[in-house]
Amino acid sequence: MLRKGITESFGAAISGLNASQLTDEVISRSKRMMLDTLGVGLLGTRTSVFNKTLHYSQLYRSDRSSSVWGKPGVSLPPHYAAFVNGVAVHSMDFDDTWHPATHPSGAVLPALLALAETLPYQPSGLDLLLAFNVGIDVQGRLLRFSKEAYDIPKRFHPPAVVGVMGSAAASAKLMGLSPTQCAHALAIAASSAGAPLANAATQTKPLHIGNAARRGLEAAQLAWMGLEGNPGILDLESGFGVFYADYCPSELVSSVAGGFKWTLEEQNIAIKRFPAHLGMHWVVDAVLAAKDKLKSQGRILEPSQIKRVVLRVPPSNYVNCPFPATEHQARHSFQFNACSALLDNQVTVDSFTRAQMERPALKELLSRVELENPADNQPNFNKMYCEVEIETEQGQSCTAKCDTFYGHWRKPLSQEDLVGKFKDNASVVLSMEGVEGVVDMIGNIERKKDNSELFSYLKMVGNL
Repeated sequence: MLRKGITESFGAAISGLNASQLTDEVISRSKRMMLDTLGVGLLGTRTSVFNKTLHYSQLYRSDRSSSVWGKPGVSLPPHYAAFVNGVAVHSMDFDDTWHPATHPSGAVLPALLALAETLPYQPSGLDLLLAFNVGIDVQGRLLRFSKEAYDIPKRFHPPAVVGVMGSAAASAKLMGLSPTQCAHALAIAASSAGAPLANAATQTKPLHIGNAARRGLEAAQLAWMGLEGNPGILDLESGFGVFYADYCPSELVSSVAGGFKWTLEEQNIAIKRFPAHLGMHWVVDAVLAAKDKLKSQGRILEPSQIKRVVLRVPPSNYVNCPFPATEHQARHSFQFNACSALLDNQVTVDSFTRAQMERPALKELLSRVELENPADNQPNFNKMYCEVEIETEQGQSCTAKCDTFYGHWRKPLSQEDLVGKFKDNASVVLSMEGVEGVVDMIGNIERKKDNSELFSYLKMVGNL
């Protein structure tokens, strides 16, 4: 039997959590997440899917408007700004990933920044940081209500399920809603939750993040206006429990005396080095390790000499794409990313361009790749591995295995590399003054009186 009062406890926690409860570790980790999210979002404004959603959103006008990142002079109603900036964040599948599996930041940060610009008062950087962490924490706790959620998803795309709840919680916190209003915001948001995994590897997948940001913000605004939902939305199997067959929720105690600890303290975030599904990072690191092993033996591997490539990966149909036809399929293809790493010694943003995808050498190599699913290789981002075996035409073979790629929560990117990733991405859009300004702003956000500088820096476009 499900306990009563779970939704009520979440509403109280969202409303009651305060900045003094943010630990140094949580502040450090969440600032890394915010910086990375802004970088991939800025880069994402150069994608086709972003432009389509922007053109759609520009059909709507409002007296209250929020910025579109990297687009000076372009503003939208707050919920549409949250939408298009959220789409930009996930447009290249370059955003952070958590465990249990979801992309937590893209559903929250676009909503908060869009909201912060239109509030009658100017929230401080610390207010923004606290609201961000509230939105992240709610997602983490909801995912822990199901053992099924710990595995690579099979039915729903997780950000569409928990992301909208995180966006609603974060927005409600920044708006200063009461405990009851916060609970209703969650209930309203739950009716916008869920998106089928079948739209992964398509242009629609980035909309899952954009919709989560938008609908969560709208839910908080509607709760503020007095709209009510089911006060037991998190308690019921017919409420949020519809998404997980093994749903088992628990109350959220928000006081330190009651044992409160941020989920982000217990579970760090994975930051991606290249724009593809997280599972691809194990494959690429394993391939590069195999090539390094061959090099150390004085063996030069030419693509024409490769007879067979075996990838031993966990079973996951939506990232098993032998011959991807689009960039979105390529980002979700074990085979494509392995072959790109074999040919180029790396995978980058440019790897998913049409010119790179159409290379005859790449297509030839794809035909030699085989997938195996060992029984001990679990479809779980905390337990999975990739083993690659390369067999040559001369009958020689080389095997390498990766169980923790660089950027995984067990092996985080250095601060230098994370900032480097941000600068590489953001400088495609912003001037160097804008790039450096965002780095400084996020690095010191807990000490900023307001966020006006950040909005200014996000509009400092370079020479394109």
